[in-house]
Amino acid sequence: MSAPEGIIQAMHEIEAITLGILQGLTEFIPVSSSGHLVIGQYFFSGASDHALLAWVNIGTLLALLVYFRQRILGIIQDIVVQRNYRLARNVLITALPAGIVGLLAADIIASTSFFGSIVTVLCALVVVGAIMTQLERLPKASRVDDGENLSALRALSIGLVQVFALIPGVSRSGSTIIAGRLTGLPTDKAAEYSFLASIPIMSGVALKLFLSSDDRQYLMDNLQPLLLSNAAAFITGMLAVGLLLRYLSTHSLAIFGWYRIGLAAIVALVLLVQ
Repeated sequence: MSAPEGIIQAMHEIEAITLGILQGLTEFIPVSSSGHLVIGQYFFSGASDHALLAWVNIGTLLALLVYFRQRILGIIQDIVVQRNYRLARNVLITALPAGIVGLLAADIIASTSFFGSIVTVLCALVVVGAIMTQLERLPKASRVDDGENLSALRALSIGLVQVFALIPGVSRSGSTIIAGRLTGLPTDKAAEYSFLASIPIMSGVALKLFLSSDDRQYLMDNLQPLLLSNAAAFITGMLAVGLLLRYLSTHSLAIFGWYRIGLAAIVALVLLVQ
C-alpha cells in the first residue's frame, strides 16, 4: 500500500528544509555544501539531483549579499569615488577560472556520475580535510593584510585552486581559504576574501538558471520545496558566515579538517554495513 499523498508531501518538505539547512551551514563553513547535499540526497532518495543543488544556491547567495552589503557598497564607492579598483579586480580575477570552467563544463558535470558519486565526495572530504589539519605547518608566501593588497598573480592562484571546488566534497570556501592562507592572507581575511570572490560565481550560476527554460520549468514544478530549501539556506547561511568569521579570527581550519575526515569515516562505515 502506498503512503497517503499528504505524508509524501510532508516528507518532501522535510527533505527540502533539511537540504536547505545543510546548504546554508556548509556553503560557508569549509566542509563542502555540495558534498553534504550529495550525502543527504543519497540517504533520502538514493540519488543526486543536480538541479536542486544548483537552485538551493540562491538562498546562500542572498545571505552573502545581505551580510556583506556594507562591504559591497564600500567596494562600489572605492571604484566610483576613489578610482580604486584593486579589490574588485582581484575578486574578478579569482572568480574567473572557476566561472569559465564551470560554464564550459556544466553539461559534463551534470551528466557524469563522478560528480554525483558519494565515493568521490568521501575521497575529497578526506584529502582536503588532511590538508586543513596540516595547513599551518605548510610554507606560505609573505604576509598580505587583506584581499585588496593581493597581487594579481596571487589572486589568480587562489582562483585556479577554486576550480577544484567543482568536485563535490572539496568545498569552495575551503579551497579558497586554504589558497588564501598559502598566498599570505590571515585566516579570517582569507575567509572574507573567499566569500567576496564567490559572489560573482554564485551570481553567474543564478543568472544561468533563470535564463534556461529547462531550469525555469524545474523551478515552477518544484516551487514549494525550493522556496523552503532556500529560506532555510538563507537563515542558516547568515548565521554560519558570521560565526565562521569570528571563529577564524582566533583559530585555524584544523577542526574543520578533522570533522571532514570523521564524517567521511562514519558515512563509509554506514555504507559498508548496509
